[in-house]
Amino acid sequence: MTTPPHSLTTSEAATADKSGANSGVETLPTTVVVPTLARPSLQAMLEGLASGHGPAPAAVIVVDDRRTSDDAQSARQLAGTLSYLDLANLRVVSSGGGGPARARNLGWRLATTEWVSFLDDDVIPDPDWRQLLAVDLAAADQGVAGSQGRVRVPLPSERRPTDWERSTAGLASSLWITADMTYRRAALSAVGGFDERFPRAFREDADLGLRISTTQGRLTTGQRWITHPVRPVDDWVSVRQQRGNADDLLMRRLHGKNWRNRVGAPTGRRSRHLAVTAAATAAAGFGAAGRRRLAAVAALGWLAGTAEFARARIAPGPRDWPELRRLVATSALIPFAATWHTANGALFHRRARPWRGLPELVLFDRDGTLVHDVPYNGDPSLVSPVDGAAEVLDQLRARGVRTGVITNQSAVGTSQISLDEMLAVNNRVEELLGPFDSWQVCPHGHHEGCACRKPAPGMVKDACQTLGVDPSRCVVVGDIGSDMEAAQAAGAAGIMVPTPATLGEEVSAADLVSRDLATAVAEILAGRW
Repeated sequence: MTTPPHSLTTSEAATADKSGANSGVETLPTTVVVPTLARPSLQAMLEGLASGHGPAPAAVIVVDDRRTSDDAQSARQLAGTLSYLDLANLRVVSSGGGGPARARNLGWRLATTEWVSFLDDDVIPDPDWRQLLAVDLAAADQGVAGSQGRVRVPLPSERRPTDWERSTAGLASSLWITADMTYRRAALSAVGGFDERFPRAFREDADLGLRISTTQGRLTTGQRWITHPVRPVDDWVSVRQQRGNADDLLMRRLHGKNWRNRVGAPTGRRSRHLAVTAAATAAAGFGAAGRRRLAAVAALGWLAGTAEFARARIAPGPRDWPELRRLVATSALIPFAATWHTANGALFHRRARPWRGLPELVLFDRDGTLVHDVPYNGDPSLVSPVDGAAEVLDQLRARGVRTGVITNQSAVGTSQISLDEMLAVNNRVEELLGPFDSWQVCPHGHHEGCACRKPAPGMVKDACQTLGVDPSRCVVVGDIGSDMEAAQAAGAAGIMVPTPATLGEEVSAADLVSRDLATAVAEILAGRW
């Protein structure tokens, strides 16, 4: 598989040594994917994974999700930091930011194993985690699409837990959280992976679990355990958490009003927060209008609502001054923050459609689509990429989307050019545009009746079969009608990028048309294909 930009192994020498040391040793049929912002907890998590009992995962992919000016340099530094770990096939890639959903999507798309296991960078797998994961996967029949690990959150024994500690403890009973969640790769592909419109952790887990469990198979709970420590935070974390209200509105748009019941999420206090915010707004408005009595009544309503909220948060926890000060201050702010983010979510997601995600494979016609068409070209020096071709291919590879070429070359069959000349041209295309995951070439003439020459679907099907991609997760980009017909016959999507040589009736017949290659790839990356 092609290594995308900003992708580095921890060390070529170290990887070679580890691979050799582990050759012939049983491995788990899974790739472990870890999204990270390079927090210190990452090393402890990977050390726990490396030192565990049982078969090792086939691969470990760490996705650096920091948004930096030099993603390649960041990945190189992180890979060097982790090179001491005794993990075979440890790979570090950079997503360039975008949140945990995008990072996890990049990780699973790079995986080639039957299963993909997601772990957070701030958890500690039990010593027998690998051993019990092997048991969990062996017990999964074909009707099982995913297996959830068990989570423990250690809380202090000498006092009652704080508000933040209680919030973190809720992870132990949450459904499908990717602190430890393993999915079949085919199930992830079928639903397009994580919905990247969820920029924060938690809701993207519940959304994916709902989509997979309703269309791909059962989600079970395994025997393995991880520990999720309570990480230190500042006083205002609970206010920042209210941004999740916008994500809740997206969940409601996608899964209906009862989505909380389906994922076992608590009801929340959104209506109360709205009432408190309305009371405060009314108090300010009446006061500005000089209507003091109404302003006083509204202010009492705001004060009563804030006091009730603060009391509900203070009652279960410790009564020391730092916690009391923190809860009183944040209880006054949370209703306003929750209402603000709820309104933003309702506005922003009002037209949200079901997530489709990126395709796994994009196949391009060669002549007229990737490079300027030179009829029956056997001369590599005449190869000239269309504007922006290299850049858009890099964009796809950087997101973990595989690329390939499907091209009719009847000039070989008619001896107008030799096989070696055709291969030399293809090699030049790769030199200029980067490596492709699949090359499919039909050398047959118009009347030979082969199954590969476009508009026949043979090359599309062969590329998908070779790479293990369902044709429904494949897009064909071409410049003439036979490209689109081949895509449709194979069960793939097609996007036409017309040239002056494209017939008008071919453009009219195409389902999707883009004015140029860059626009076509932008549509694909936006999930519109």
